Amino acid sequence: MSREYGETWVYESLVGGIPGLGISRTLAVALQFAIFEVGVVALGWYYGVWNAVVAGTVAVVVAAVGSVEMHRLGAKNRLLGTPPEHKRLLFGSSIEIVLGVLAFIALVTYLFAWENTLLDRLFGPQPPIPVVYLTLLVLWDLTYRIGTSWWSAVVALWRAVHVDLPPDERATVRRLDAENIGFSAVQLALVPFLLTEPVLLGAVVGHVLAVAVVCTAAILLT
Repeated sequence: MSREYGETWVYESLVGGIPGLGISRTLAVALQFAIFEVGVVALGWYYGVWNAVVAGTVAVVVAAVGSVEMHRLGAKNRLLGTPPEHKRLLFGSSIEIVLGVLAFIALVTYLFAWENTLLDRLFGPQPPIPVVYLTLLVLWDLTYRIGTSWWSAVVALWRAVHVDLPPDERATVRRLDAENIGFSAVQLALVPFLLTEPVLLGAVVGHVLAVAVVCTAAILLT
């Protein structure tokens, strides 16, 4: 299975590209979850912002599940007999980073420039700086995975239209597209914390529905 530059997600390249750090995917995800969760609980305890601990824990779990799915989708897509253009488009373009950055900037803009009660409800009127730092780090993790799921859906539709797959691989890509729907649907675990924030609620639910529609179209056209 090729793991050359341009044939991995940026996230995979970071995990596997650090010199001297030869860890398995399972350990990488476990470390990600442990470091973030310890930070969430420790800062929640130290600053007394327990309202944020449950929401933070759910966000960390969603990010960890997203990491597992990125590894799975990446590995399975690299095994496909699709032309190089497909893999360059999916991995080498790094469009998922662009989409993640755009989603992250939109989220930060909403949190700090739009009238909302989310930050006050979770952290109080004056959030401690370390709490804000960790929150933004976890939110970037989430928005990056949103970008990855969306770009995977777009490329799946491109593949369904432009790539003529052999019969034995059509069932495989249909399963991959269905798995991407599940990948995006994991974000719905955040919905209970967004019920008083219609803009964020609409963004998360809208993202999941959009991925489902595009991936379903890819499944039907494959």
